[in-house]
Amino acid sequence: MTDSPSARLGIIGGSGLYSMPGLADVREVRVETPYGDPSDAITLGTLSGVPLAFLPRHGRGHRLTPTEIPVRANIYALKSLGVEWVLAVSAVGSLREDYKPLDLVVPDQIFDRTKSRVNTFFGDGVVVHVGFAEPFCPHFRGIVYDAARTLPDVQTHQGGTLVTIEGPQFSTKAESRIYRQLGCDIIGMTAIPEAKLAREAELCYAAVASVTDYDVWHESAEAVTVEMVVSNLQHNVANAQRIIRDLVTRLPADRGASTCDCAHALENAIQTDRASITPQARAKYSLLLDKYLG
Repeated sequence: MTDSPSARLGIIGGSGLYSMPGLADVREVRVETPYGDPSDAITLGTLSGVPLAFLPRHGRGHRLTPTEIPVRANIYALKSLGVEWVLAVSAVGSLREDYKPLDLVVPDQIFDRTKSRVNTFFGDGVVVHVGFAEPFCPHFRGIVYDAARTLPDVQTHQGGTLVTIEGPQFSTKAESRIYRQLGCDIIGMTAIPEAKLAREAELCYAAVASVTDYDVWHESAEAVTVEMVVSNLQHNVANAQRIIRDLVTRLPADRGASTCDCAHALENAIQTDRASITPQARAKYSLLLDKYLG
């Protein structure tokens, strides 16, 4: 890194999101973390006076499967740049008739069906249990929804349960039908462990999900294909950029004045006796725990 770069809002999504009008002072940084390298270089810029950080979730050229994404490194890198708010932009399938392709959804809940992912920063003698009843920051997702619903030509839905599957394969018809019976509304592959790690990093995390298809439950709709997903997701890149342009004007000047608890998620979550935490562990987790361990 150079010149101690910083950002307030981090955006995790496709590699083209930062190619937007009005973004100034654009530059790239590479961030080293205790968890390896992030998915790719991070693009920094300023929009309406707000410093932003863009991180391509799957790497440029979409090189990483959902399971291969180095999420710990990604979230840690954003935290180290000073990010307080993280907007996740992703593609999802719809499990509801009224959540149509090309609609947007700002989900409020997650149902975790992943099975091969590390979902905590901690371990190695440090045990931390954070609250996760509200996986998306209630305050920030409200701001994101307000920004998204300003798009006059796009239907935006407030709330919904996002079931996150391991992938990279899409669901079977049986799985898709069962997720509908369980009350899930949309389906994707990347919200976990992003949301869990963002909470451990005390970041406000919200998502804007672009509906690309009806998954495979819909008998009259065309079965989901990679081509369909990519085509519809590209269609929504411009919408995501429009949301970001509005969102930066709505962020509070001081996150401490917000009504959420994200900035203090670890305050009562560290279970390990402080005297038992080794110097090596203190060094590794210093970015996350220093304000509590001293």
